[in-house]
Amino acid sequence: MAAIPALLVAIASLPASAATQKKKQPGVSPKEAVYHCRDARGQSHFGQAIPPACMDLDVEVMDDTGRVLRVIPGRRTLEQLSAQKAINEAQKAAAQRDRTLLATYLSVADIERLRDQRLELLEQQSRVTHQYIGNLREREARLMADVQRYRPYSTSPNAPALPDHVAEDIVNTVNGLQVYEQELAKNTAEQEKLRREFAADIARFKELRGIK
Repeated sequence: MAAIPALLVAIASLPASAATQKKKQPGVSPKEAVYHCRDARGQSHFGQAIPPACMDLDVEVMDDTGRVLRVIPGRRTLEQLSAQKAINEAQKAAAQRDRTLLATYLSVADIERLRDQRLELLEQQSRVTHQYIGNLREREARLMADVQRYRPYSTSPNAPALPDHVAEDIVNTVNGLQVYEQELAKNTAEQEKLRREFAADIARFKELRGIK
């Protein structure tokens, strides 16, 4: 066990009346004098500064009478407090979602109706995007057939060089395809997410209402 500092030894040797008188002096704020912690083996560590062994532990801050003035939470305690805070916030958020769910819908049919409306909007966007992609693929096919007349795609020694406007048209078409294909993938992901969220809402609504 670590040696107790001379300060605490001196405090322990004071008559009880002296220590009591010192604590009861009016208008004098207690001064932080000693830091103390206890490790996992039960060993105590003291110091006028926080001992290295105490860095991850709860530290008691004592005054010059040996009375604990405050406790500095260690890393483990802070992690526990943070985890508990996260749990509490998640519980509050879940309770708020339940209240919103019950206040927004009167029946499962209401939830399904809203789900279908939102899905229909996404499906309409998907159909339009599919049409754009189809048009661009047809344009790409025509352009690729057209470039066969130009160098370096043509094998004819007299073939003209590929005109700049044709090359630019190909680039724009390919870039457009990439943009619309990304939009289509995003739309598909949104539809899947929407179905999952509404399925969870329906299941929770039935649970809250006691619907089988």
